[in-house]
Amino acid sequence: MPDPRTALTSIFHAALRAVDPFAAALRQTQRVRTRFAEGGFDRLLVLGFGKSAVPMAAAVEEALADLSPAGLVITKAGFARSHELRRIQVREAAHPVPDARGVAATAELMRLARGADGRTLSLVLISGGGSALLVAPVGGISLTDKQATTSLLLRAGAEICELNTVRTQLSLVKGGRLAEHLAPSPFLSLVISDVLGDRLDIIASGPTIPDTSTPAEALAILDRFGLTARVPPPVLAHFLDCSGGSLPYSPRPPGSSTPCGESTVVASLGMALDAARQEAQRLGFRTLMTAEPTVGEAHLAGRDLARRAVALRSEVIEGPPVCLIAGGETVVTVRGEGRGGRNQELALSFAREIAGHEGITLLSAGTDGNDGPTDAAGAVVDGTTAAQGLRSGFDPDRALEENDSWSFFHHTGGHLLTGPTGTNVMDLQIIIVAQTGIQTLP
Repeated sequence: MPDPRTALTSIFHAALRAVDPFAAALRQTQRVRTRFAEGGFDRLLVLGFGKSAVPMAAAVEEALADLSPAGLVITKAGFARSHELRRIQVREAAHPVPDARGVAATAELMRLARGADGRTLSLVLISGGGSALLVAPVGGISLTDKQATTSLLLRAGAEICELNTVRTQLSLVKGGRLAEHLAPSPFLSLVISDVLGDRLDIIASGPTIPDTSTPAEALAILDRFGLTARVPPPVLAHFLDCSGGSLPYSPRPPGSSTPCGESTVVASLGMALDAARQEAQRLGFRTLMTAEPTVGEAHLAGRDLARRAVALRSEVIEGPPVCLIAGGETVVTVRGEGRGGRNQELALSFAREIAGHEGITLLSAGTDGNDGPTDAAGAVVDGTTAAQGLRSGFDPDRALEENDSWSFFHHTGGHLLTGPTGTNVMDLQIIIVAQTGIQTLP
């Protein structure tokens, strides 16, 4: 049986392979081809946005080259290198806070959408990160206003559903509005889910799904986080005007008709978890899956997972080690001035809780290979991690207080570095609980 670090890495990469965006899109291309032929279409328009947009588009170009697919995809800066596209244009922009590149790219994409007609089949490639990359603020709201609002919500620890509700109510393209602009072109949406429950109206803020949120809900979210008086005045005024009926909150483009489309989730956290379970079993571990997703504050989730691991440790007296697998998406309420991400913070909290315990090792990482504004996917920790930090002059308690988990792992080791993976189905936590003496991490 491999040592814990090798095993954890193998299990994590098996999960990534199961949600590979190129393969996920490739499996759908025959359905696209059939729809194209049966509908007698003349043109295949490809529009995409998200961290997986480029590999998904590459699959379309490879399998449907004879249909001459053309269009535009928007991805996170640095994520365009995985595949070279020949016909579909690529634009990069900032994530998670939008920038001017995203505004310009979205304007290009919207022009293409408005040019689609009844002889065009539109293929929309949607993946996590799309909310920040597909950005077209409503009238009266500037890019600076939207950037400030997004940053405030992120630092306050807003969950993705809350963040995207606010984003949708500030957008001309989210909440089904892209679909309205595509009409009368029928469309197919292929979706890689980064949202619990695979809610199509939340993934990338649902550009091809009818809006289910309201300005009043967005206003309530700002109030819940104490941000009502801190967001830019135009944002607050917009929500108040829409909630009070002064402005329509879900405007349809002039002359638009009801869009005709369908959406399919082609990769999700559930697929990644199942693949992780199969790989752990292949390696000889007794495998357990958590009943509930990993959510809430990252440091609290790390503490709770550590306590469960310690409880399991007392039960692993004989037989093969146990592999406990969890997944979800936590949040970090930023109170310090440090640098980190939710997976690194979860891992550091876990390490503090299991300090001195043998036989317990955790990997916590984002499936996109990018944890917060850092170069790490996450971290791997065990019962010696906290002590290693103290010997290096980095107190884990202080690092957690300052939200400085990246610095802790940078100076003490433990970072998991994968680079951009091209996919994004939230985060995985994989824990190995073994008998004393099996642990071989340095």
